[in-house]
Amino acid sequence: MSSPVPTITPTPDHSRRGSAWEVFLAFLQLGLTSFGGPIAHLAYFRAEFVQRRHWLDDQSYSDLVALCQFLPGPASSQVGIALGWGRAGWRGAAAAWSGFTLPSALVLIVFALGIQQWSGLAQSGAIHGLKVVAVAVVAQAVWGMAKSLCPDAPRAAMALGAALVVLVFSATWVQFAVILMGACVGNVFLKHSTIAPTSTHNDFGVSKKTGAFLLGTFATLLAGLPWLASAMHSPALSSFSQFYQAGALVFGGGHVVLPLLQSAVVPNGLLSNDTFLAGYGAAQAVPGPLFTFAAYLGAAMPEPLGGWTGGVLLLVAIFLPAFLLVAGALPFWQTLRQQTHAQRTMAGINASVVGILLAALYDPVWTSAIHTRTDFALALAAFGLLVIAKASPVWVVMGAATAGVVLGW
Repeated sequence: MSSPVPTITPTPDHSRRGSAWEVFLAFLQLGLTSFGGPIAHLAYFRAEFVQRRHWLDDQSYSDLVALCQFLPGPASSQVGIALGWGRAGWRGAAAAWSGFTLPSALVLIVFALGIQQWSGLAQSGAIHGLKVVAVAVVAQAVWGMAKSLCPDAPRAAMALGAALVVLVFSATWVQFAVILMGACVGNVFLKHSTIAPTSTHNDFGVSKKTGAFLLGTFATLLAGLPWLASAMHSPALSSFSQFYQAGALVFGGGHVVLPLLQSAVVPNGLLSNDTFLAGYGAAQAVPGPLFTFAAYLGAAMPEPLGGWTGGVLLLVAIFLPAFLLVAGALPFWQTLRQQTHAQRTMAGINASVVGILLAALYDPVWTSAIHTRTDFALALAAFGLLVIAKASPVWVVMGAATAGVVLGW
């Protein structure tokens, strides 16, 4: 009878052993190959860093995933940032984010520059195909999130109510208000815990003092950037502030950021809705986090943003809250996640998020892309491939772009 395989439970010193370069190369490989969205990313991370590299054990990894799902922002990127921090300190966190994010960000910036240089590209059949496939991608996100986050009548009702409010009142602040209302209603009325308790917690080397400072910095920027942008009358700082808010207040993953970013750049004329949705469709065809869509938007904007400067600036803006939140919350998470009120609050927020995404599925995604029966047929086919056939999103996106060319849109 063979002896059981021992579980590797790293101490803080063990988990921090390594170099930033090692972290960068490990995450660069994932940034070049990790298709399939945040859930797939988390599976790739577990295979690479738990099973193959043994940077931490399975229980500690599960605890870390729970934290990042509780926080607003891009969950898979936050898990990567925390893994890098635990391996090589703040340099490792920066290296993990860079390796995982830069491949898709660079491709999307180049794509944005191509749309700017060739004005006819935004009206081409391939771009229309990308807009149509965006309908299927967002519909898949709504379908999957509704099944997991709205499993009962109260949460389903909250999601529908949130969608109605967002559709009737289109201002950006309404989406933030709906999330806040969801938190309050969930805390008071929901009785179902959505976060399973855990018995272990990995030390990532962040003290409570450092965590409090980082959380304070996060809150200061969230409150102060809009005021500073208004006082300085700076369009660039205003865009930075809006993208920081999007990264700071979005729950549920990359797709949920779509309505916030659309309301930040389309109504005020910074980008056309066609250009916006073309980039969103292209973002489905690249690996890595969907939040790199911000790099495309920054690169496609007019001056004083635009080009590489705008792409990098808004990429930093949307990911900066992820750094501050995940590192700041790490030393407090074990206690917080056991609190019933925190669990109920998160359940209410998640239900509201489903409603916001449902509203975005109609406007702007559906209204801007589906104009004919052929459009609807292509979107329905893409949805079937994604949901029923479990086809890779990159092949579905490429197929839709090709169909747009062949059909002569």
